[in-house]
Amino acid sequence: MGERRDSDAGERPFLAEVWDWMKATGVALLAVLLIHQFGFNFSTVRGQSMRPTIQEGEWLFVNKTAVWLTRPHRGDVVILKEPPVARSTAEHPYLVKRVVAVAGDKVEIRRGKLYVNGQETDEPYTDSPVEDGDYGPIDVGPRQVFVMGDNRRLHASEDSRTFGPVPLSLVQGRAEFILWPFSKKGWL
Repeated sequence: MGERRDSDAGERPFLAEVWDWMKATGVALLAVLLIHQFGFNFSTVRGQSMRPTIQEGEWLFVNKTAVWLTRPHRGDVVILKEPPVARSTAEHPYLVKRVVAVAGDKVEIRRGKLYVNGQETDEPYTDSPVEDGDYGPIDVGPRQVFVMGDNRRLHASEDSRTFGPVPLSLVQGRAEFILWPFSKKGWL
């Protein structure tokens, strides 16, 4: 009788190898998508509204878990979806701004100075007084934040002075540090 031979024992059929490779790639892509959506991502800055702290073209590390675990605090730099009442920048639907007031705070701008709850705010991250005139007072509602760009020059930042306090649902993450260029690398 003739010998029975298994087709090269130890070698797997080509289609089984391709299927295993596709499964591994799919799992890796799913992990990357979940991390990008809910964990962290990188964001490139467009515009001048956060000068002098952040310059156009810099890359930011954005912690998305921060918005799931805690509410933003005064001083945090956040990434937010552009509010519907903002002037549309369709190609750049996200904004980078600093949280200057949180729920329950009263915000006012007088003679180029920012006041929160009646106290003048120390803002070492700016290089100019607020040049857009007086504003408020306005109360920040529950589950809202009041955001401003660090660039306080005339018409330099479209922020809560334009579109009002921002619902927390629009805050996408907290910018933690500058990744690029390496010469500016550091915590925000």
